[in-house]
Amino acid sequence: MKKYKRAYIISAVALVILSLAYFNRGALAMMGFDWFLQGEVEKRLENTYKPIEGREPKPVNVDKTKQDPFSVLLLGVDQRGKEVGRSDTLIYTVVRPNDGNMLLVSIPRDMYVEIVGRDREDKINHAYAFGGAGMSMDTVEKFLDAPVNYYASINFEGFRAAIDALGGIALPIEEDIVNKDPYHEKFTIKGGQDLYNGNDALNFVRYREDAGGDMSRTERHSQFLHAMIEKASAMKQWSKVPELLDIMGENFSTDMQPGKLVDLAQSMVQSKNRNMYSQTILGEGHRLEAGGAWYYFANEDDLAGVQLMIKNWLNADTKAGSLILPPKYQDSKKEVEALSSASSVHETE
Repeated sequence: MKKYKRAYIISAVALVILSLAYFNRGALAMMGFDWFLQGEVEKRLENTYKPIEGREPKPVNVDKTKQDPFSVLLLGVDQRGKEVGRSDTLIYTVVRPNDGNMLLVSIPRDMYVEIVGRDREDKINHAYAFGGAGMSMDTVEKFLDAPVNYYASINFEGFRAAIDALGGIALPIEEDIVNKDPYHEKFTIKGGQDLYNGNDALNFVRYREDAGGDMSRTERHSQFLHAMIEKASAMKQWSKVPELLDIMGENFSTDMQPGKLVDLAQSMVQSKNRNMYSQTILGEGHRLEAGGAWYYFANEDDLAGVQLMIKNWLNADTKAGSLILPPKYQDSKKEVEALSSASSVHETE
């Protein structure tokens, strides 16, 4: 089946999983990791564990015989220096360790929603500024009518540092990208480079002056994550691991305990099938009043479809072949099934 582009950036959990992926070089390599490195990795990840007061994280079952699906809210935080920042990127992710499938639902940052705990409606990315990861989790749960079992966040400094530590990544930039709107940060990304550093990669996912707006932005997030996966999967220098983990410790936060995070990473990289499907909630943008703030309003039918899809994915009894896929993948799946059926018919004639 065709490989599909994935959705965004450092899903902090995805980045940790990917940075560890090259340990999976066969049973001997994994045994070596278990024997010599797991304790050190967990120790370096201790500072990343930041539980949310009043929320009890769901235990992660890493028993290979039965691994229940769970959800993670991935947050890319626009935070500079000591400021609180806002969640520039929000991705609701369903992880199914048992069959290796992941669903990533991107929520446009300007989405107009009820901010739980503030008794008001506003842009969803303001929830993080008002109440951190906890308020973001509560708000997304309300909006999607689905549980958020964990959160994982990384700030932009960590983003840049991680890319640079990897030696840069390849991005599909054929022509120069210029951000020049007087109300936006100004930058230029030169097209045609073999590799792009952390600053260019950050600007690539933040660029927002093309005609597609937030929809084009989420597509660039998909391209970015695909590039990250390719780069991290190809890494063979074990010496890079401490540096990447130190970057995580300084810039990465989650309410998943280090030991469980490492166990999950090992479990996921050993899965034979690792398929990632992305979906962006559709809608339209406009102002509530002339001269007022710009908001993005969800298409109610599309939102209802996304909510149904999430419930389907979180159900441990749903077989991999019965998962509801985002619309852009459904036609391709039918084409593959049709080709398989035609081949079977031909073979029996």
